[in-house]
Amino acid sequence: MADEEPLPRSGRQFALAAEGYEADIASVGATLRALRFEGRDLVVPFAADQVRPNYRGATLAPWPNRVVDGRYAFGGAEHRLPLTEPERGHALHGLVAWSAFVARVVEPDRVVLATTIEPQAGYPFRVEVVVEYRLGADGLTQTVTGRNTGTDPAPWGTGPHPYLVAGDAEDEAPPVDGWTLLLPASAVLTVTPDRLSPVALEPVDAHPQWDFRAARRIGATFIDHAFTELAATDGIASVEVRARDGRGVALHADEACRWMQIHTADTPADPATHRIGLAVEPMTCAPDAYNSGAGLTVLPPRGEHVASWRIQAL
Repeated sequence: MADEEPLPRSGRQFALAAEGYEADIASVGATLRALRFEGRDLVVPFAADQVRPNYRGATLAPWPNRVVDGRYAFGGAEHRLPLTEPERGHALHGLVAWSAFVARVVEPDRVVLATTIEPQAGYPFRVEVVVEYRLGADGLTQTVTGRNTGTDPAPWGTGPHPYLVAGDAEDEAPPVDGWTLLLPASAVLTVTPDRLSPVALEPVDAHPQWDFRAARRIGATFIDHAFTELAATDGIASVEVRARDGRGVALHADEACRWMQIHTADTPADPATHRIGLAVEPMTCAPDAYNSGAGLTVLPPRGEHVASWRIQAL
């Protein structure tokens, strides 16, 4: 029997195409590895045989962002999660980012992937996670469904981690600095500068550096914050990032996602990745929602929760 080709480091690959869009999906973490429109990158890509950097394109569940100190109380019990962000001492971005998802549906413009979070230390619940990617004329839609297949209520939250790309760098500045951002959020969650632990929800009027309700250039502004009180049209909240030539990319989140994490991807020690994309992460709950309860979903046994978002070329 001939040796099989080794599996790429990011897992099994699924190439989707439709209406000028092309998407590459990797099975590890149900990850959006690349997305292009008419040959133009809409997200920061990475290679199939590369260990995914910086959660780039990963699906986050059963929580997005952080659980502070990896500790929370739920159902009358205290829980301690592994500290997967050791430099800050938090549990970061859920439990499925490095899970091997299996394919349930594979079509030219659509793939459905699934995994199950088994009961474990810190999260003694069983939840099936189903992720659908679908391409169409309006872009790439990702839908995440959490289904409680266990016997106890389970805490739940989800979101993606794409780094959006609007265009090339202007002059010698990092790309993000030259882009304009439209973010229809009236409130920002302030955080501690060292550990990014939540402090208080405040109006962006009090923090004009993070007020992008009117589109304006990002410049050298540092952002690694969650925003809420999102203005929406027919239940859809939209974030737009554009380059100087007017082209860009938008992310549209449905009414299940009332939080939006924005990060300027600052890595000054690594010029190759420093501010090369803008992380735009719709979230169904706030950072540290396992403790604050802000937006947290509780899945009853046999219950499910569905959230979706769409990335579109501008």
